[in-house]
Amino acid sequence: MRRSWSILVSFALVGLVGPAAEAAPPPSTSEDPPTAVTTKREMVVTANPLATKAGVKVLRRGGTAADAMVAVQTVLGLVEPQSSGLGGGAFLVWYDGRTGELTTYDAREKAPLSATEDRFAGLDFFTAWQSGLSVGVPGTPQLMETVHAEHGKRRWHTLFGPALRLARGGYHVTARTADQVDSLLALNASCTDRLFFRDPTAFDYFTNGSTEDCAAVPAGTRVRNRDYAKTLRTLRFRGAEGFYHGRLATKIVRSVQTDPAIPGDLTRADLAAYDVVEREPVCADYRGHEVCGMGPPSSGALAVGQILGILEHFDLGDDPLDERFVHLFAQAGRLAFADRNLYVGDTDFVTVPVAGMLDEEYLASRAELVTETDMGTAAPGTPPGEFDPTSSQQQDTEGGTSHVSIVDRYGNALSMTTTIESSFGNGVMVPGGGFLLNNELTDFSFAPVAGDGTPVANRVQPGKRPRSSMSPTIVLDADGDVALVTGSPGGSSIIGYTAQSIVNVLDFGLDAQQAVNVPHHQNRNGSTNLEEPIPGVTWAYDVEALADALEARGHPVTIGALTSGLSVIQVTDDGYVGGADHRRDGAVGGR
Repeated sequence: MRRSWSILVSFALVGLVGPAAEAAPPPSTSEDPPTAVTTKREMVVTANPLATKAGVKVLRRGGTAADAMVAVQTVLGLVEPQSSGLGGGAFLVWYDGRTGELTTYDAREKAPLSATEDRFAGLDFFTAWQSGLSVGVPGTPQLMETVHAEHGKRRWHTLFGPALRLARGGYHVTARTADQVDSLLALNASCTDRLFFRDPTAFDYFTNGSTEDCAAVPAGTRVRNRDYAKTLRTLRFRGAEGFYHGRLATKIVRSVQTDPAIPGDLTRADLAAYDVVEREPVCADYRGHEVCGMGPPSSGALAVGQILGILEHFDLGDDPLDERFVHLFAQAGRLAFADRNLYVGDTDFVTVPVAGMLDEEYLASRAELVTETDMGTAAPGTPPGEFDPTSSQQQDTEGGTSHVSIVDRYGNALSMTTTIESSFGNGVMVPGGGFLLNNELTDFSFAPVAGDGTPVANRVQPGKRPRSSMSPTIVLDADGDVALVTGSPGGSSIIGYTAQSIVNVLDFGLDAQQAVNVPHHQNRNGSTNLEEPIPGVTWAYDVEALADALEARGHPVTIGALTSGLSVIQVTDDGYVGGADHRRDGAVGGR
């Protein structure tokens, strides 16, 4: 039976900053979806117009994509606090315009050194999420400093101006933020008996402060965050050292260890020991292109690569909403998620068959399992290569995430997916810090072993980074030049969103914005999800007719919101073509 559905922690709104010079007009109120923005020299695509504007300003002053990223991230942490921030982590893919080399940066949060495999034993997800146990060591501040040091041109202290001005002078709360606050407040037993926004600092900042009204600060309200400005000044003058050591580190640790729900165990030693790791990119060949992204602990590049590697064995037709293509995409998704859920974890702790999962012969054998009817729940395969005996993990919770795509005048390209995990992270705002803590550790398997005692690859271990679905991606053409920069927030749906954006451009010949506007469809080895069309945002189509056709093939179908946040840059002979996701506050800018 078909089900309609909705997602609690993936919300959307609309925004656009673009064309070649300043800002595009506000989104049209017509039924037509947005059109692409084109630029000649450089481009920034983010989830918020203010963040895009900050990045463009840095590029215009001669900065690189790395410089612009610092300005973008510090603004996003202020104006889109439900999705990313200094208290979270990120994965970043970098293409060097001078050398043509690709590098990936792993700034995923880490479990405290005192963490044990039974960390979440007996806890439901909500209880674990809203607790100090869920907080991993943040990676974002060190990522900003590391990437800037290696690839920046502008002085570090000049990159904080946009965020500082907004924090001191104020910014307007978006409807997306206000709606998410109200949605979480509604989950509480009462406004005085709160799990969500239990932290008084966060409650006072995000709400009207009244336990009687118990409502979010209304959309459009101008708010200031002077504590965040203090943190930015610390980073500006002391760098990441000022975050991981000293007074700010003490405040972070105290916030975790005195959590009003369940205290956590993060220590100053954990903060001091944090490191960003440069890893080799994971790349997959697809129709004459090389699709490159982040390997483990992210499952993104592997799962996206597997989906594309399976699809390459089929003629996909010429319609991105054709029932046969949607069927094929769903089957490829089933097979990729079956392997992902079994094999992927932090390779510093478990052996993952990375090369084997993308092996051409292996993917050809997986493609042979695809028939004209839905295969049902797919079983994992046995890829070539070494791997640890593991059991599958099914839970997926990641949601509070954002994506940034940037190209600069020097030929550099950057794709970064940044997160604090679920909406508003673990709900605690560091007093005097002005930023929220993550709940990234709930991405670990709550059960460390299966019933037969076989360990789960993504079980909790001290110092380990949890598995992620984040899929920052750079696609290279046959000459090794950048063809596409893409990625999205959206929990485990990120994988499908990112793969679909690539297929929409490479197979169906759509431009970057059209690729974003196509309604989503995917299967994560369960139900086949179809997106309800959104007037003025997505293409119009008969979703019920498509659902009927898929059900005739045996698909279990659900229809509802698939709230991606794609940021896509397409490189053409005439310049850059940008696509921002108007399911959220997407914004394109550049010149």
